[in-house]
Amino acid sequence: MKKSPDQIKRIGLIANTEKAAGADILRKAARLISRAKRIPVHGEDAAKLARETDLILVFGGDGTMLRAARETAGLGTPLLGVNIGGLGFLTGVSSDHLTDALEKIWAGEFQFEPRALIEVSGKCQGRKILATALNDVVVSRGAVSRLITLDVGVDGEIITRYRCDGLIVSSPTGSTAYSLAAGGAIVLPTAEVFTLTPICPHALSNRSIIMPLSSAIRIKAATPSPATILSADGQVVAEMNNGDEVIIRRSRRAVRLVRLANSSFLEAMRRKLHWRGAYL
Repeated sequence: MKKSPDQIKRIGLIANTEKAAGADILRKAARLISRAKRIPVHGEDAAKLARETDLILVFGGDGTMLRAARETAGLGTPLLGVNIGGLGFLTGVSSDHLTDALEKIWAGEFQFEPRALIEVSGKCQGRKILATALNDVVVSRGAVSRLITLDVGVDGEIITRYRCDGLIVSSPTGSTAYSLAAGGAIVLPTAEVFTLTPICPHALSNRSIIMPLSSAIRIKAATPSPATILSADGQVVAEMNNGDEVIIRRSRRAVRLVRLANSSFLEAMRRKLHWRGAYL
């Protein structure tokens, strides 16, 4: 399970090379790892790195982490995100604190936190589709500024027919992504729930809904025109024609993220969302 710090000998390094700071922080990480008598391994293929290393450091923002999580899903190698971007809810540490973070890892002051993945499957425009996401699966309108209609059900029971700009089905990890921007609830990433959040619904009574993570959520496109877009973690999967249907459920695979000592999700919320007020 690669839990002991003494077993963390080979550390994979992945960076978003489009960010100006990426190359510099990558070189700094390699020096720190070598100084600790461990082996840095550079690479762009996250799955290959996961098979060859004991830990992967992912330098970038949430987009880089999402890609690494999908590519290493089910392989068991833990990921630590190092933020060199903007807000970054998935990244566990700022690049400014990389030295301290690595010292904690060498000292064993960390935990591995499993994160559930979700998957979407079905048939769109006559083609079978299957995609995995760490954050969310979204069904939304395309370029035309017009409401779409979605029939949504869970475990064989109808929920409602939404008329909206789209619907976000987020994992526990994804509650702080698009779902939060659309007015969804903040969910602890270890909670066993889906969050269904409509985007700009026509009916004011439509609200975000929390469902068990064991649910099977069915979404059927009921809009003759224009085509509806299906995406996973922001990546377009397919266009859905009228009558196309997909199912979203928990994936059998998962990923592991590193959580350093003295850090917590709630502390990150207070800091990154600039919450103020008395602490209870």
